[in-house]
Amino acid sequence: MAFRRVVAVTAAACGLAGGTVLLSSVAIGKQQPQPAGKAGGDVPEPVSAPPPAASPQGLLLLPSPAASCPAAPGWLERSSNGCGYWDNNWDRREPVALINLKKKNEETGEQELSSRLHHYKAKATRHIFLIRHSQYNLDGQVDRDRTLTHLGREQAELTGKRLASLGLKFDKIVHSSMTRASETTNIISKHLPGVKKVSTDLLCEGAPIEPNPPISHWKPEAVQYYEDGARIEAAFRNYIHRADVKQEEDSYEIFVCHANVIRYIVCRALQFPPEGWLRMSLNNGSITQLVIRPSGRVALRMLGDTGFMPPEKITRT
Repeated sequence: MAFRRVVAVTAAACGLAGGTVLLSSVAIGKQQPQPAGKAGGDVPEPVSAPPPAASPQGLLLLPSPAASCPAAPGWLERSSNGCGYWDNNWDRREPVALINLKKKNEETGEQELSSRLHHYKAKATRHIFLIRHSQYNLDGQVDRDRTLTHLGREQAELTGKRLASLGLKFDKIVHSSMTRASETTNIISKHLPGVKKVSTDLLCEGAPIEPNPPISHWKPEAVQYYEDGARIEAAFRNYIHRADVKQEEDSYEIFVCHANVIRYIVCRALQFPPEGWLRMSLNNGSITQLVIRPSGRVALRMLGDTGFMPPEKITRT
């Protein structure tokens, strides 16, 4: 009997992270010609298909989604709208979500509800520039001793010049309170006179979430993920969102912080699996740009750009 092989590939996404692939081969018999029946032609009885085998040949089963997905920390919300779909209310600022549900249900006319929604819609676009600090002294035992190296100061100068050359009206510079980020900010700000600076502990370096896949040379204690993760998530929620409804004009904001923080923020803003933050690398003094539209849509314009630096000035420490 001749056979033909059918191969089916099914991919099922697991929450926001990873997926399961099923490869199966099923042998299907080629129907044999049947002898003609009496006048009018008797229709031959269909041949019953054999019962499926317990373990079909050629079947490859990978771990189920439940088994392959790591448990999320309590402070991290997972999208509940399905696999791989964009959550329009990711920043909890979707106009419909801002209206009191009781009052909304009492509305009698669609036009009146539409008018109310208009008052909750953002009008401006936010341009977020995430700057990684420049190269610093790795031998420092405490934060105050981890100052920028000579090359690090040169990198900050180049980053400041690059930002100034964009010709944008920057609104503010928010920076981590750690020494290397503060020093990087002070050098950059010389090229952006008049732009106010704000220091915050929320943007300090840390371990945002256990990476997947894990790495062997960097394994913080579980308590560090517990403490740093909630803080860095708080930084994301506090600084990364669509514009306030009262904001009339587009804004351009600079955040000077650290590689782990930036990579986590990028994953969260794009609704990628946050556990994948360590799959990216960022150079010292690099520029990453996120654009958040009034609709809540987010776009990544740049990731770790250092094309404005000479090759010999580029480092990743």
